[in-house]
Amino acid sequence: MARGYGTHDHEHYERPRRRTRPRTKDRPTYDDAEDGRVVRVDRGRYTVLVDGQDELVTAMKARPLGRKGVVVGDRVRLVGDTTGDDGSLARIVEVRERATVLRRTADDDDPVERVIVANADQLVIVTALANPEPRPGLLDRALVAAYDAGMAPLLVLTKADLADPEALLATYRSLGVPWVVTRKGADIDEIRDRLAGRTSVLIGHSGVGKSTLVNRLVPGADREVGRVNDVTGRGRHTSTSAIMLALPEHDGRPGWIVDTPGIRSFGLAHVRPEHLIEAFPDLDEMTEDCPRGCTHGAGEPECGLDAAIASGEADADRVTSFRRVLAAREGAEVWD
Repeated sequence: MARGYGTHDHEHYERPRRRTRPRTKDRPTYDDAEDGRVVRVDRGRYTVLVDGQDELVTAMKARPLGRKGVVVGDRVRLVGDTTGDDGSLARIVEVRERATVLRRTADDDDPVERVIVANADQLVIVTALANPEPRPGLLDRALVAAYDAGMAPLLVLTKADLADPEALLATYRSLGVPWVVTRKGADIDEIRDRLAGRTSVLIGHSGVGKSTLVNRLVPGADREVGRVNDVTGRGRHTSTSAIMLALPEHDGRPGWIVDTPGIRSFGLAHVRPEHLIEAFPDLDEMTEDCPRGCTHGAGEPECGLDAAIASGEADADRVTSFRRVLAAREGAEVWD
């Protein structure tokens, strides 16, 4: 009898079993992996300087790392071709635990954090005293980011031949933020001394002289120098990606700097007020009796900082400066 659509021959059909490899909990140990430091990230490719090696290695992220981010400054382990020869490609199989993380959000309401650099211990905030004019709001927000990351801040004030630095320095003196003042044609040995033996991140909006400074610190860096628009007073972004550069030894101390591109905004949604005050131990101990949920900002009822000012225990200027920095968490500052 001819088979019809109503027959049930499929009941006797056995679907062939798919052969699968037995699962195992064993994972590669990568005992032969080499240690290195990520110095550049570009469209899914990572430039890594392998420890004890002069050649830069191009690498990709191994699949087991999944969505784990890899950023400039990360300490990683590599397998594969680590010769650095043309066409060679290694794999990053592990990202070491980060000592510090400099991060930002796109704006102050954005819950997504973006890691800028890992394992740096100093944030160098470069600003011009004139042409373009300094922007205290930007400086304050950069300080917040440094304190939150556990990094030491350093102000580098450029173009002192165009304006007196005292007015700006007076604003930050009570916070105890160290600074270096530079002028056109002057030596930069003081900056070299501040950078030696450290891993420093340089940030600042365009036109402040950041790329010029990098080129002087690292001969052969060839970072493109921007120009300030005579009409807007703003510079043009020249760096397009973060890059880590080795500094020549200064007094026998090697160091690293990370030059960052112009950042359109520096959101601080990830920063908690209670974390920020921990960067000021002398003020922190004065807030032990604050009401629960006190932000320590201006206008907070029964804040311990106000009581400390009234009793003469706290320096009023220092508390005011701290609260100004704290207030900088509100309202994203544009870097342009």
